[in-house]
Amino acid sequence: MGKIRTRLGDGSFIEITEKELMEDLESGSQDAADRAKVPTLTSDEINFLKDLFMRQDRIVGCQQGKEVVMTYDEGTLKIRRHGGTEDRLQSLIMYEKFFGADTAELAHVDYSYKPIKPVLAYEQAIMEQAVLLTHVPLFYGAMPNLGTYTEPDGPWPNPMMLLPAGKVKEARNAYEHMIEDSINDIVFIGSGMWEAGSDGLNLDTVGASGDADALASFMAVEKLRAKYPDMPIEVGMAGEFILGLHGDLTYKGTRLAGLYPHQQVKLAEQAGVSIFGPVVNTNTSETIAWNISRACTFIKPCVEASSIPVHPNMGMGVGGVVMSDFPPVDALSRCSVAMVEICKADGL
Repeated sequence: MGKIRTRLGDGSFIEITEKELMEDLESGSQDAADRAKVPTLTSDEINFLKDLFMRQDRIVGCQQGKEVVMTYDEGTLKIRRHGGTEDRLQSLIMYEKFFGADTAELAHVDYSYKPIKPVLAYEQAIMEQAVLLTHVPLFYGAMPNLGTYTEPDGPWPNPMMLLPAGKVKEARNAYEHMIEDSINDIVFIGSGMWEAGSDGLNLDTVGASGDADALASFMAVEKLRAKYPDMPIEVGMAGEFILGLHGDLTYKGTRLAGLYPHQQVKLAEQAGVSIFGPVVNTNTSETIAWNISRACTFIKPCVEASSIPVHPNMGMGVGGVVMSDFPPVDALSRCSVAMVEICKADGL
């Protein structure tokens, strides 16, 4: 057979042989299995991926009846960022009416909880209008982003400046203060938006500042769940494992540093998360076949271990998808099918 046209993780086209395709699929799965200590994909699953990438169709899809719902992060800002409307209400209507979105998310341009706190009243007013103009479930979302709590914009020293200087105790102390502030802000804003009519809350890019970031998020969810038992809360992670920038932080007796998706989801369940969004980072130097095989190896045991819906993050350099603001549909559709058919994801 001739060469198979596919892409690298940076989006550029590449041609490979059937043998090279199989080598990439097996190597990608083995890489994930070695890192997370989980099983590799089965031979049937590898062959499914092989057939998926050998297809000549530009766009592929899952079987009828196996469709899944979509949740989105930062939706109102992405249209604006790419030259669309400046009005967030119009963006939400576009998502629902033109894109056929299953859910939508209102977000502030800063997209972090700390800077939203001073303008919460304005955000509540927009949320009240937004829920009147839309029909789909409407979330409010932002990032915990512990970086916003460091000097000069925040009150605490920057651990990324302290750690290289050997000031480990001072860096950990700063993280612990930031955790407390972040929890208070997330609960304050989440409560305000829920009272304003939001259908749910999204904590996006959890763990971007390491284990302290993840701990603040889980503890904030726990407090919101106790306060509002019916509030849907989605948590989307920042990376495939939690960075141990503090190193000694635990949640419910489990050390956070180094946890992979199948371990992260168990803590999310205990915190009271409604939807969990695991992340697998894309290697831009490898093919998307290698990347999606690797991603599925991480996500499959996560779905199997979970008792809550799992919506893997797909797009712009995660979930096997190429690193691009506009992921090409040939790559995106193949990665999405693999997540649904192999991992049995509840949504994307």
